[in-house]
Amino acid sequence: MNSHSKAKLTALSRDEMIHRILILGHSVASVAAGFGVSVRSAYKWLARFRAEGSAGLQDRSSRPRRSPSATHPLRVARVLALRRRRLPGFQIARATNLSKTTVSRLLRLHRPRLAQLSPPLPVRRYERSHPGELIHFDIKKLARIERTGHRITGDRQRDHSRGAGWEFLHIAIDDHSRLAFAQLLPDESTRSAILFLHAALAFFRRFGISPQRIYSDNGSCYRAHAMRRTIADLGLKQRFTKPYTPKTNGKAERFIQTSLREWAYAHAYSHSSQRSERLLSFLHNYNFHRPHHALKLRSPVSRLRQPLNNLLSLHS
Repeated sequence: MNSHSKAKLTALSRDEMIHRILILGHSVASVAAGFGVSVRSAYKWLARFRAEGSAGLQDRSSRPRRSPSATHPLRVARVLALRRRRLPGFQIARATNLSKTTVSRLLRLHRPRLAQLSPPLPVRRYERSHPGELIHFDIKKLARIERTGHRITGDRQRDHSRGAGWEFLHIAIDDHSRLAFAQLLPDESTRSAILFLHAALAFFRRFGISPQRIYSDNGSCYRAHAMRRTIADLGLKQRFTKPYTPKTNGKAERFIQTSLREWAYAHAYSHSSQRSERLLSFLHNYNFHRPHHALKLRSPVSRLRQPLNNLLSLHS
């Protein structure tokens, strides 16, 4: 049992109180006054110690041994059985001859909500049929590195860098092929997002991909008028995820997880510049060599409809 926040005595202080009475020979009244409890309370704990030893000084449940007015287990089982038939509470109360308050209490206690009785909806996976139909965009905030951090050493107190600042990983990934592009930029402003957009479009066009739609969350840089105007000028369409539903941008979220595990926190970097230098090699491995379960253990470039010679010219 957990002692409440204003308890006068804990199991440790009770043991100390008994020690002063029995070992040091102090009077019960003086010890009780010192611990801020009544003499009656001190005698109670002394009697428990003499009867049960140290185990008697522990907290006990306040639940009564018997509850004659409690609902019979068979009636509780009937309430739950009717609930599984998706009956509302007032109909269950009528069928079991219980009050609506009692039925409501039992349903809250056992938590058989109607939504939980239905099987979960199957996972709906989607994928565009051609490269470039939909490009996912997202941003991940990363702490700058001034020395090897606690994620590597395991010592959060000693190796936690304060005031190092942040840098932002802007990412873009093609929905069909999973071909990915990323850049580390100093902020997540609209200007940085627009610069990254142009760099990402140039990257995908090198692989023969003609982007058609931009898909992102509702971040301010993506919602800004300048960004919308830029996208319109480029002849692209813009779509946004449903608020607070990151699974709708799942391919970008999954790529961020992979990049954190296999690049950002995969090595003992002593400075952010070292991590930045490894980004290009990580992207190359991700796009050309790393197998993907969603692609039947093939790499993203294997899904591009490009001649082999063109792909080999990009493999550098």
